[in-house]
Amino acid sequence: MADSSYIPGTCNIGPAEIRRRRIVMWLGCVLSIVTLASYTQNHATRFDRLSIALPAFVFSIGFVQSRKKFCLAFGFMGAFNFGKVGAITKVLTPEQRAADRKTALTLLGQAVLLTAIIVAVTVALG
Repeated sequence: MADSSYIPGTCNIGPAEIRRRRIVMWLGCVLSIVTLASYTQNHATRFDRLSIALPAFVFSIGFVQSRKKFCLAFGFMGAFNFGKVGAITKVLTPEQRAADRKTALTLLGQAVLLTAIIVAVTVALG
């Protein structure tokens, strides 16, 4: 795919990178399910249930990035990739970097909010 697929503040990863984010999402999902299952087996307290935050955050980060086709790390670094995994290209202008950082912060906030919701539901059900 050509570098012209890059849209500042909107899209900074192509299919191969999106696939990696989906793998992270599913890994976080599986880890969250395993963690939840361990709570029922071990009669976890509400405080113990807060530990769902880490696997839930892994899920949330992967989910938000794959859904938005935007990598948070690339956004903060000022980079994008629409080719092979790991072949990143630097963003050229300060305006593009600013747009990417703004989007990265927004998506990070969304991932944190999704994580907080997952944690709250897990603790409430405990």
